[in-house]
Amino acid sequence: MRNFKRLKSSRPGHHGRVRAPDWWRGISPRRRLLLTSVVLVVVVVAAVFVATASRGTATRTRDEPGAVLLVPGYGGAKGALDQLATRIRQDTGRDAEVLTLVGDGTGDLEAQAEVLAGAAEQAYQRGAPSVDVIGYSAGGVVARLWVAQGGQPRRVVTLGAPMHGTQLAAAGGLLVSGACPLACQQLAPGSALLRQLPPIPPGLPWLSIWTDRDEVVTPPDSARLDGAVNVPLQQACPGNQAAHGDLPTDPEAQALVVRALGTAPLAAPAECVSS
Repeated sequence: MRNFKRLKSSRPGHHGRVRAPDWWRGISPRRRLLLTSVVLVVVVVAAVFVATASRGTATRTRDEPGAVLLVPGYGGAKGALDQLATRIRQDTGRDAEVLTLVGDGTGDLEAQAEVLAGAAEQAYQRGAPSVDVIGYSAGGVVARLWVAQGGQPRRVVTLGAPMHGTQLAAAGGLLVSGACPLACQQLAPGSALLRQLPPIPPGLPWLSIWTDRDEVVTPPDSARLDGAVNVPLQQACPGNQAAHGDLPTDPEAQALVVRALGTAPLAAPAECVSS
């Protein structure tokens, strides 16, 4: 009987209105206003969160090719990457931007990763459905740092990237006092920064290209990365003479980059692809 009365009290009245529950009518008007305001704020925040999360997921996981960001190597020089960016624009019709690193490109690689993060966010805001990243030399380590920090590229291509450091950086710090800035120190084999880098996320398409004739990244196969498609140029083109500084402009390396920016699964070439 008591339950029946409780149900009856919440049924529409004679004028079609629903009466408020007894517990609500027992609350003071001021407290009702406070509770209503809190509920509204929670609903609005939840709606914004869901909308933002769903928009971010749709933007960053879609397989549609979008913007291409090129990250320079140690020192931040852009000339060679500008040529590669021009080739990408001509062959794919996509936007390709060479980033300007903070300072002179010899400072903290984690700060360089923040530059990449900012550029990626700007690309999304301009309407890019996805972001591909090309990292040359130390720029490849920057790309890996960005991914480790939560960056979500569609694909990554690295060129001569010292993923496990380079003996040249270690020698530079030993031979000349003060001649090895922070980025140089971070690129020494076994550095704290390199040791803390996690594996690349499973399923992220990543192509690592290098040359056996690399005189800057020593040993050259420091560019080898677990989980990536690893391609030394001489594997498919035994006569290739590209050195480290030639990688962004070498015809074979450029052809591999352009092919990797497509939608087909990444794979090591069985023969030269530039001819």
